[in-house]
Amino acid sequence: MKKELPEQIRFMANKRAVQNTTSVSVAGKVCVVTGATSGVGLQAVRRLAAGGSHVVMVCRDRAKAEKVSEEIISSTKARIDIVVVDFSDLDQVRTAAATLLRDYPRIDVLINSAGIHSTTRTTTKAGFETVFCVNHLAPFLFTSLLLDRLRASTPARIIQVNSEGHRFSGFHLDDYNWEHNHYTGLKGYGASKTAQLLTTWEFADALAGSGVTINAMHPGDVRTNIGNNNGLLYRLFKRFFISPLMLKDPAISGHALYWLVAAPEMAGVSGRFFHLTIDEKPAAHALDRATGRQVWDLSRKLVGL
Repeated sequence: MKKELPEQIRFMANKRAVQNTTSVSVAGKVCVVTGATSGVGLQAVRRLAAGGSHVVMVCRDRAKAEKVSEEIISSTKARIDIVVVDFSDLDQVRTAAATLLRDYPRIDVLINSAGIHSTTRTTTKAGFETVFCVNHLAPFLFTSLLLDRLRASTPARIIQVNSEGHRFSGFHLDDYNWEHNHYTGLKGYGASKTAQLLTTWEFADALAGSGVTINAMHPGDVRTNIGNNNGLLYRLFKRFFISPLMLKDPAISGHALYWLVAAPEMAGVSGRFFHLTIDEKPAAHALDRATGRQVWDLSRKLVGL
């Protein structure tokens, strides 16, 4: 009899598993995608546009977004809009959310894909550790500000693009800004993704019965631009040692996100973590609901809710 892997390391098999797919149309659905000009976010935009969605690209670089959107529109004839925001600035996040609430009477899908990895500790102008801000606080605030519109647009779905990297580190409630503990890129990234998962379960509870679902997913071992903000040494290490280990076609992420967004069998599924499209158990520290409630309260306080 074949012995199954322990739950906590089943991701090793899940990344090789046959993934779920769907061809169900998302025509007419308004899908908001952050981090939309590269990597996982861009793949989501491409697949959603091909499925007929009205896509709103939320990103930092308007010129890059315009170039990308023109190329996608030419091949799909989809409607694509652009909202510019830097997720390291929570004031800009509030402005972007206000723009969406002003311009879109309904929002059917929100995909939080913007994210960074940094080998050194830096801080935003507001004093937050940058990776924690971009990967957790900003999407937490953005999602919170859009919740009522999503509720009014039911059925609606929220997808948090998370990572198996959450397994690298728990979350330090007493040192979320990494002012005392030794910071490394893997620990900082892992802590930010753990914080996002812990609050995802809280969002799921708050949304229960509303017609809005929220799930998190690891987008696969795909080549993206994440980490390219770091120095030359890291970029060389990534190019020659990390990237060759990654799957060559990042489109796998777009197809997985599309399944999570469109598949009829995902209707009503909420508060889960997926490795691409395979339901998976996260690390134990990301399932601690008592800590999660504290991270929820801390996050609301830090973003001013």
